[in-house]
Amino acid sequence: MDIQHQVDQYAPVSLTADLSGLTDTQKRIVALLIRAAEPMDRLFWRQAYGEPVPLLRGSADEPALRRYLEINYGPWDRLAANEPFVAEVGPKPDGANFYPVDMTADEFREAAAAAPDGGEALRSLYTLVRRDDDGTLVVVPYHEAFADRLRKVADLLRHAADLAESRGSAGDGESAEEAGSAEDVGLSRYLRLRADALLSDDYRQSDRAWLDMKDNRIDVVIGPIETYEDQLFGYKASYEAYVLLKDMDWSRRLSRFVALLPSLQKALPVPDAYKQETPGTDSDLNAYHVLYYAGSANAGAKTIAINLPNDEEVQLEKGTRRLQLENAMRAKFDEILLPIAGVLVDPHQRAHVTFDAFFSNTMFHEVAHGLGVKHTIHGDGTVREALREHYSALEEGKADVLGLWLVGRLRDRGEITEGALLDNQVTFLASIFRSVRFGAADAHARANMARFHFFRERGAFVRDPDTGTYRVVPGKMRDATDALSERILRIQGDGDYQAAGRMLAVDGVVGDTLQADLNRLEEQDIPVDIVFRQGASVLEGLPGATP
Repeated sequence: MDIQHQVDQYAPVSLTADLSGLTDTQKRIVALLIRAAEPMDRLFWRQAYGEPVPLLRGSADEPALRRYLEINYGPWDRLAANEPFVAEVGPKPDGANFYPVDMTADEFREAAAAAPDGGEALRSLYTLVRRDDDGTLVVVPYHEAFADRLRKVADLLRHAADLAESRGSAGDGESAEEAGSAEDVGLSRYLRLRADALLSDDYRQSDRAWLDMKDNRIDVVIGPIETYEDQLFGYKASYEAYVLLKDMDWSRRLSRFVALLPSLQKALPVPDAYKQETPGTDSDLNAYHVLYYAGSANAGAKTIAINLPNDEEVQLEKGTRRLQLENAMRAKFDEILLPIAGVLVDPHQRAHVTFDAFFSNTMFHEVAHGLGVKHTIHGDGTVREALREHYSALEEGKADVLGLWLVGRLRDRGEITEGALLDNQVTFLASIFRSVRFGAADAHARANMARFHFFRERGAFVRDPDTGTYRVVPGKMRDATDALSERILRIQGDGDYQAAGRMLAVDGVVGDTLQADLNRLEEQDIPVDIVFRQGASVLEGLPGATP
């Protein structure tokens, strides 16, 4: 394997933002939050692979290999179905390092059934599964397994909370108008609760406090959050962090869509039984510049939007916050999506690939995560529990296709007037090509591949065999969007594990023709994704973070 070629699949991008509008105290808070985010890298390494030091030390004389290990957080290529790229490293365990390597799924289920708590601790988002001296499966809570690093992170968050609280009295170059705002109170409260949560694995109160923050410019998402890394059961959450700066102007423009969520839920293209839940009306829809990525968020293909928290009870009670990561999104559009369109989209439709459409498709993807049902319609648990390891991929598929359905619905209502629906549809098609390149191990890639097959069968697009380019058929694209939205929502509502598995196994595979087209992108040296130059040294004007 040409490791340098693999590294070159990622276009380097400097993760910067304009910090000139922040006060000196706010800049110090940002610096502290970046320091708090950095340990998420080591924690995620240990979840995904194990202790990284020996592996990284062994690559010290091979800079390209070391860099690729850092990008992948381990010796398995996240863009190539987790194939090993280090000699004598075997296949990646489906359960990563969350479970014993020799544990079978049946053994886990038997242990869960026999456990006094019905297996709740074994299935917990926040426990590692290990063997005791006699080989019995036991759990180790995250806050115990990673106690030393988590204490340091909690201390940094509390220092940042102290600074936010200190803005209650003017100082450090701030005017009285700048100090003591509600945003400081909310941020301080959230940071303290999040610090406590990292040391207890009880995140619900801090999730609520995070949603209660409305006007804060500075934000941080930190902790064990997504379950993509656990491809055995989809139970275990991975550590990650984002340090964020809100774009206040864009966020105000987006806020009007939040009020439409209940009516959009009622309009979903499924029978009433599949839309009985009421989405939280306290949801936020905001745009941010990312200042730092760490852990799972920084592994392989980079996230450009977030919908959190994942706790179904908090979602139903208070809604979610949908975060559009504006600078990362722009980088992917410029470096990847436009070049892809130049190769694979019909020349007569290339002008319909626009950043505004990419932004709105991504935004409504996150809105769509909050729609549908979180619990099966039969009352036998959550959709996540019912679909297990298929949940993440199917949920991403739902959000993608239902997001496009939302765009069409809102255009019908006159709520979206900029551009045209064809912009969203063609940009959506180009985005499928972008995402399927992330590899079969990625939930987003498998979801996009399943959608590609469904849309092709419904005639939503056609391929010109002479040029190898694709053209959207607008009316059929809209019909296919409705049909696939209904199909996925029904599978989720029914908790149909077998149907979810069939969809992803049969349709979530790249065929020969599409693979040949994707190979043309590689021949043109079009990056697959981006990798960041980031941190305090990249952000102009950021001071040291000494408490």
